[in-house]
Amino acid sequence: MKQLVTASAVGLIVAFGAGGAMAAPDWSKAPGKKITVFYPGVSPIEWITKGTEHGGARGLKKGESCAACHEEEAADMGKKMATGQKIEPKPIKGKAGSIPVTVQAAHDGANLYLRFSWKQPAGGADKMDKDNQVKLTVLMDDNKVERANLSGCWESCHGDARTMPDAKDDKKTKYIKDGSLASGKFYDLIQWTSKGAKHDGYVADKRVMEGGKALVDAKGEKKGDEWVVVFTRKLTGGEGDIAMAAGKSYNIGFAIHDDHASGRFHHVSLNYTLGIDAKADITAGKQ
Repeated sequence: MKQLVTASAVGLIVAFGAGGAMAAPDWSKAPGKKITVFYPGVSPIEWITKGTEHGGARGLKKGESCAACHEEEAADMGKKMATGQKIEPKPIKGKAGSIPVTVQAAHDGANLYLRFSWKQPAGGADKMDKDNQVKLTVLMDDNKVERANLSGCWESCHGDARTMPDAKDDKKTKYIKDGSLASGKFYDLIQWTSKGAKHDGYVADKRVMEGGKALVDAKGEKKGDEWVVVFTRKLTGGEGDIAMAAGKSYNIGFAIHDDHASGRFHHVSLNYTLGIDAKADITAGKQ
């Protein structure tokens, strides 16, 4: 009897967790947003905002978002860059230009759940990251990072970061100009890797992969040719975690390092919004 009680207690802890109910959402009730992540080539924020090289710079200055101009052509842009037709000095043979991803969200009053699913595209490139076939990173902003509502994650991508052609410091990570935790000007970062690691950090004056308190779990698996990754994140956390609340919306972007890619050789999304019981590109309704 004692063993049965102990087993039951363990089961309850696993099912509910120390921080409250953690039953998996009914994903059939969560609407999916189809988002095309695409290969960006060498297009740091400096290139984006330089009007002589990127025609959309003028629109960006007027408050027009990247998605407003490019969402419908993301796959075409990715193809051009992956094949070296545009802003990619080192094209990778066999690199997919884009990946259509279905994104869903839900919450239970204490935790936010994010679900990403996509079919594995063809690959075959050299394995930069031999340990991970896939990595999925999500960046979120509490409307504090300048232009994040227009450019998504691009405010963290700079021409002097490591793996960029103009990099002079192989240790320089993604960062935000004038970013700091004290000012609230940072991206909240969560990451899952196919090796089984999960990271909870932030991007401010530099990228920090650990230290966050909001990420509860990150799980992914490949079923046939489809990847499914689910993040469970507390609505509130600690340092480097943005606090989320019902009725509010946040900026969100994500990147997939596919086919053992590393560094800048990922697929990225444009700018989108995540609402907690609020109208947004991706809405997390309460279940």
